[in-house]
Amino acid sequence: MRPLWLFWALWALPLPGPGATLSGEQIRGRLLRQLHLSEVPVLDEGDVGELVTPAHVMAQYVALLQRSHGVRSRGKRFSQEFREVAGRWLASEASTHLLVFSMEQRLPPNSELVRAVLRLFQEPVPRAALRRHERLSPHSARARVTIEWLHVRDDSSNRTSLVDSRLVSLHESGWKAFDVTEAVTFWQQLSRPREPLILQVTVQREHLGPPALGAHKLVRFASQGPAGPGQGEPQLELHTLDLGAYGAQGDCDPEVPVTEATRCCRQEVYIDLRGMKWAENWVLEPPGFLAYECVGTCQQPPQPLPFKWPFLGPRQCVASETASLPMIVSIKEGGRPRPQVVSLPNMRVQKCSCSWDGAPVPRKLEP
Repeated sequence: MRPLWLFWALWALPLPGPGATLSGEQIRGRLLRQLHLSEVPVLDEGDVGELVTPAHVMAQYVALLQRSHGVRSRGKRFSQEFREVAGRWLASEASTHLLVFSMEQRLPPNSELVRAVLRLFQEPVPRAALRRHERLSPHSARARVTIEWLHVRDDSSNRTSLVDSRLVSLHESGWKAFDVTEAVTFWQQLSRPREPLILQVTVQREHLGPPALGAHKLVRFASQGPAGPGQGEPQLELHTLDLGAYGAQGDCDPEVPVTEATRCCRQEVYIDLRGMKWAENWVLEPPGFLAYECVGTCQQPPQPLPFKWPFLGPRQCVASETASLPMIVSIKEGGRPRPQVVSLPNMRVQKCSCSWDGAPVPRKLEP
């Protein structure tokens, strides 16, 4: 099987650490990069003392501020749980098949998907058919099985996203496992619980040359034909963890001091921009802001887990969602200062979560 991480977009929030507080120098650096400046503008109090912020600039700033505070985190919950869903073959052609899984109420409430595994039963190839390809070497007697998520858009157009691919041998039979976590994650992003999950299974020729011609057509999976479902019908395994036990608790209790025993939470941290020398006469709004930080620890799931990502570290308290911070800064244009609105991304922690160190983060579903 090709490594799963080839099909995942890995990213990390550009914070100084897993939910740590931003420093003044980091804020200064981001402002300079956003404005394409190499150094802080030299402005004295006389330059900005009589500067009036135009109404349209203030309106733009307020709109960005409202949008920033209007962002709400999606609740994420992880109890170690496993469910299995039976699928059916919707259509079948020579080498491409559609699998449909009813997903309604299949994922437990307040849970987060950790891994989804598609299991297909490869039927034995009849001996007579194998004899017609006896000239094939073991290396050549293989076909590539590719799994794609099929998204039917509102305008009835189709779109596929590759989620897994592996080689199978014509001389083998039995259950084959494919990781379709990304497909189920995409389906979740649609927020349509009544809509089924549709997977496209394609069996392709792996090697060129006359001996291998048509060999991939011998790879068949149970229940894909007109005979109907059987004992080897496709299965979708859903693994979840309950964040009620293994997740963050939300915002910290301001009356309780943070200790090593504190469960992962979001703590208020106020950044005073007026108290920073470099911001004088440059940052007009805001005078400061609540940045928050993620503190505390996360409970570790019991071992062994029914699944394991490669290179996983322990679960950590991290910033899982952030919001931008709009600012009004003073810039010089034609030798005179004027106010300008700038928005710095990922400045305010919106949500803290428990996450395995090094775990891949699924890419967002594109329009």
